[in-house]
Amino acid sequence: MKLTESFAMWPGASVSGWYFSHPDSKYFAVAQIQRDQVEDYALRKGMTPAEVERWLAPNLGYDAELNRHLSLQQTRRSVSALSLY
Repeated sequence: MKLTESFAMWPGASVSGWYFSHPDSKYFAVAQIQRDQVEDYALRKGMTPAEVERWLAPNLGYDAELNRHLSLQQTRRSVSALSLY
């Protein structure tokens, strides 16, 4: 491995980095996220929940497609109930 005149690594597949550690470090994993977390995140980022679900799909703890289908059915029932009055 070497650096080019523009300080890029050669060959291009080379990898290097700085690694820092501390004896008191705590490591954690991010678990599956739920719908309420997606809605909160979408609101804070100015995105729709559907956009957030698209980008975070591997981390969702629910079926986003099923959730959208159920929400649509619930909305239709609500509209139907309102039209009865």
